[in-house]
Amino acid sequence: MPRARKKTKEEVLLPPSVAASASDTIDAVEVSAEEEDIEAPLIEVDTLSHNDTATDDEEKDNVETDTALVPYDSLQRYLTEIRRYPLLTPEEEHQLAVRYKEHGDVEAAYRLVTANLRLVVMFARKYERAVHNLLDLIQEGSIGLMEAVRNFDPYRGVRFPSYAVWWVRAYIIRYLMNNWRMVKLGTTQAQRKLFFNLQREKERLEAEGFSPAPKLIAQNLGVKEEEVVEMEKRMSARDMSLDTPLDAEDGESTTLGDFIPAKQDNAEETVAAAEYRALMSQKMHEFARTLKGKEEVIFRTRLLAEEPVTLQEIGDQYGISRERIRQLESRLKKKLKDFLLREFKDAKDLDIGFVNE
Repeated sequence: MPRARKKTKEEVLLPPSVAASASDTIDAVEVSAEEEDIEAPLIEVDTLSHNDTATDDEEKDNVETDTALVPYDSLQRYLTEIRRYPLLTPEEEHQLAVRYKEHGDVEAAYRLVTANLRLVVMFARKYERAVHNLLDLIQEGSIGLMEAVRNFDPYRGVRFPSYAVWWVRAYIIRYLMNNWRMVKLGTTQAQRKLFFNLQREKERLEAEGFSPAPKLIAQNLGVKEEEVVEMEKRMSARDMSLDTPLDAEDGESTTLGDFIPAKQDNAEETVAAAEYRALMSQKMHEFARTLKGKEEVIFRTRLLAEEPVTLQEIGDQYGISRERIRQLESRLKKKLKDFLLREFKDAKDLDIGFVNE
């Protein structure tokens, strides 16, 4: 059977305005086309890598061996499956995108996703050295592809693959940063830049004969020197389990977790806190019995309530202004503070909250 003719590569340039906004989707935010312009990359949308290209004979052999005792590798099986979905022409992409945007056609969204699964694999391979399982990256990239379908505007004059690649990249990078260590790295833009470029920049400077000092790296990457030092420490330090045994002089089995202080209070602090709450509750009720009219309402609905009512609501109840209720509340707080100072000699050290405002 003759070898199928390989499709011509089509390079699509994403408009700078959309490229700039989409580059901020590292946290999977919606793409906005109103950001500053940056240079957009060329994205090849119609091919997989050379190793992933299969002939019709190879696909036929794969299908015929589905019943074999020893199954194929899951990655190769997945690559075989996605080749069965035909690629789309620009006209077909536009028609499907319009059907989904205007009519919510799920079938049209399905075709857009399946036709671009090759794009996800191509992009996931760029990061496969960072993970042990390429399928994990493909899975995250596929979620980004579906998010791209949901947000794509077919009337912007942009090819869908060129738009989708930013969402695919964003979800893959987010997965890498969330799973690189047990403690999450890259929570800020500067940390993300250092996460992906620190080691590369150090190698570049060493190759040029420079010492990769933090100050020089910070200048080249446009970040602060202390951020470079912090990221170097975080990336060089290995994760350590709390159950890691430590050398103990007495020979007992001691772990790192034994040296972490407990967060709960001890018995004395627990009893003291309970007595404080009971005494404070008693004094609050005594103070409430001294109030009448508006002051009592403000005290119970504003100062003691878990969900306080607004000043305007109380004002409407009595037919007075919001400002007048605020003045009454301020005077009431002062009366409460004076009452507590008389009852407690050390009231200044108590956690009274609204009294100290």
